[in-house]
Amino acid sequence: MTVPLIADADQFAELCQHIREAGIVAFDTEFISEHTYHPHLCLLQFATAERLAAVDPLAVKDLSAWWALMVDEETTVISHGGQAEIRFCLHFAGRPPRNFVDVQLAEGLRSRSYPLGYATLVSRVLDKRIHGKETRTNWDHRPLTKAQIQYALEDVKYVLAIWEKQRASLSRLGRLEWVHAEFRRMVDEIAAEHVREAWHRLPKLHKLSPREMAVVRELSLWREAEAVHRNRPPRRILRDDLILELARRQPKTIDDLFATRDMNRSDLRRSGPQILAGVERALAIPEDELPPPPRPAGLEVDSDEHVVGQLLGIALMNQCTAQNVAKTLVGTSADLRDLVRWHQSGGKGQPPRILQGWRAEVCGELLRDVLNGRIALRVADSNSDHPLVFERSDKPPAEHAERTPARRH
Repeated sequence: MTVPLIADADQFAELCQHIREAGIVAFDTEFISEHTYHPHLCLLQFATAERLAAVDPLAVKDLSAWWALMVDEETTVISHGGQAEIRFCLHFAGRPPRNFVDVQLAEGLRSRSYPLGYATLVSRVLDKRIHGKETRTNWDHRPLTKAQIQYALEDVKYVLAIWEKQRASLSRLGRLEWVHAEFRRMVDEIAAEHVREAWHRLPKLHKLSPREMAVVRELSLWREAEAVHRNRPPRRILRDDLILELARRQPKTIDDLFATRDMNRSDLRRSGPQILAGVERALAIPEDELPPPPRPAGLEVDSDEHVVGQLLGIALMNQCTAQNVAKTLVGTSADLRDLVRWHQSGGKGQPPRILQGWRAEVCGELLRDVLNGRIALRVADSNSDHPLVFERSDKPPAEHAERTPARRH
């Protein structure tokens, strides 16, 4: 059998026309991200009901016909764990996909399993076995072998059949609207991250002072420019933890700079003057021009929030188990803390995410009743996979001052 690798512009144009007519396509990519600023796209894989095809982007230089399909109104694009594919679309098309489906995410809304690897998902939904990914393949080496291409095509071969079964199941459960809302949320969040300034993505910023954040911002801007110039991943220029450490130490001399642990690399020594200049710029910023905190002050987790959040987590886990939906998709620990804070504020402002949309259907009433003291907890069946029962109490809820811990200042 001839391996369907497309390395010709005319064949690629014909494939795009076929996808346009089909209206639905499974899509995956192979790429290398370890050594370059942007991930290096090495292979695109497609599957329709009639065809399997791989496209070599090192030979077919103009892929704009595909990216135009990915962002149009008529073409449904289906992936497994498609975050990278969404980011490629944003990078090459400048817009997010319009009709995007992720079968990994969909499985979490009809079972408690999220995230499932592709081979496991194929086995569970279709009862088929596949070989799994070529995780150590050098995808930018040419020529690609027949085995490499076949492995890559396996990543899209079963995606349409998986979605067909998931869609029928979700429809029976009344959850199709849920899953499409989650697809939109996934795309929107990745698109928002795509345009957010890089320094906002660093961890633990809320623990820094405004002056320290100014240092983080200046060093991050330098790092991004240097990464683009050298075509290297930003963290290979200067690690996140080193940026945060320099923000705290605020070195003013070369000796101070290289007294910082792990700063003694030769390439960092060459960049020492630029790094010090970034710190100096941050220290010169007037107080009223310092960057604001990334989130409102006072949101550190206190012990009361932690305890209440744990109780809500138990209720949420039990509810998700009973409804056969993945807890990690419904709400995280951070979501539960947001709920506690919103409740403690008297419900001011927009309700937290866990009380919106389909999540409110899953657990909103239960979590509100737990917070309002209207729920009694007991163990019903210790052998059950959801042994706890949360029942409405006949007793009136305690006064607000008794049931809501005082905020610490």
